[in-house]
Amino acid sequence: MNTQPPTSNLQFPGHVALQQRVLPTYRAPFFDLLARSCQGGLSVFAGQSLDVEGIPSTASLDVAQLTLAENCHFSDPSSKFYLCWQKGIVQWLEEADPDVLILEANPRYPSNRRAIRWMKKRGHSILGWGLGAPPLGGTLAPIRDRARSAYMRLLDGVIAYSHIGARQYRTMGVPSAQVFVATNAAMARPTKSAPNRLHTTTHPLTMLFVGRLQERKGLDVLFVACSALPKEIQPRVVVVGDGPARANFEELAAQTYPQAEFVGPKYGDEIQAYFEMADLFALPGTGGLAVQQAMSYGLPVIVAKGDGTQNDLVRPGNGWLVPPGDQQAFTEALQEALADIPRLRQMGAESFRIVVEEVNIETMVSSFVKALRAVKGI
Repeated sequence: MNTQPPTSNLQFPGHVALQQRVLPTYRAPFFDLLARSCQGGLSVFAGQSLDVEGIPSTASLDVAQLTLAENCHFSDPSSKFYLCWQKGIVQWLEEADPDVLILEANPRYPSNRRAIRWMKKRGHSILGWGLGAPPLGGTLAPIRDRARSAYMRLLDGVIAYSHIGARQYRTMGVPSAQVFVATNAAMARPTKSAPNRLHTTTHPLTMLFVGRLQERKGLDVLFVACSALPKEIQPRVVVVGDGPARANFEELAAQTYPQAEFVGPKYGDEIQAYFEMADLFALPGTGGLAVQQAMSYGLPVIVAKGDGTQNDLVRPGNGWLVPPGDQQAFTEALQEALADIPRLRQMGAESFRIVVEEVNIETMVSSFVKALRAVKGI
């Protein structure tokens, strides 16, 4: 796969600053490509995650200029009371002096308000970037919702990861003209053709899972589903990855689907070989950046619904979206997938088309540049 995609034809004629709480490794190619599309350059400000989060992060970028923030975490990111203060954000802005600031659309980072005040005092534009604004629950929901709405009113616009997220921002009261969609992508547009898979083959087909082995990945659902299938269509299951729940998943597989293979973490050419030999990709739990990667190898996918980004990737033409943890729904989708091989191949071809034409970091950068130009009235 091409890890150095070409510069977008659409350019932003200015300098951009971009704040992140942390800088995941998978985001580096996107930020470097965005930097190539900003004629004045891109400055990124990001800190470190907590160990409990297990987020692989990078401390350098090839094109964009990265400044490492000192993150002060209060509570745990999974808590309703979590806050993160990033030291040095104003000093960073003074050195970068951007025309536009893009920051996370999240009121739980109170240091961002200092950055917003700094930008507004100088008459510069501010864009938020986030997953969306799903309904909040619990006794503190009204207070949290007011804080979220007040924060959004400080922005000149917001970029949503998905069309569902964009609808949520509009429901909050953000004007439609100030809401932009940059479909979340982790991979560049494929530069090679998808593997040529036969339309007729003998069972077992190979189902692939790739990801960090955590309880929320839902491999228990996958193993039970496979064991419930008729023997003649039960797939070969290959699990690529490692993590804190690996031993538990291996024990569960031994009890419910002993033919599952745990091959450990794979990278580069090794993991490419697994994508090429697979017939179907499955992600029964939440999270998982490997979905787009699987689609770039022409694989149909079965994916649990999550934050809305999956809806822009997975459609009836290339896969199945199922409720997370819904054993019956996942089993039914899996049986339907394995029962019709020609249809499965057609769905794989549609997956490949989607990542070539619609969901890749090149189109994501183009959407960002359009949003940048819009808030500057260009």
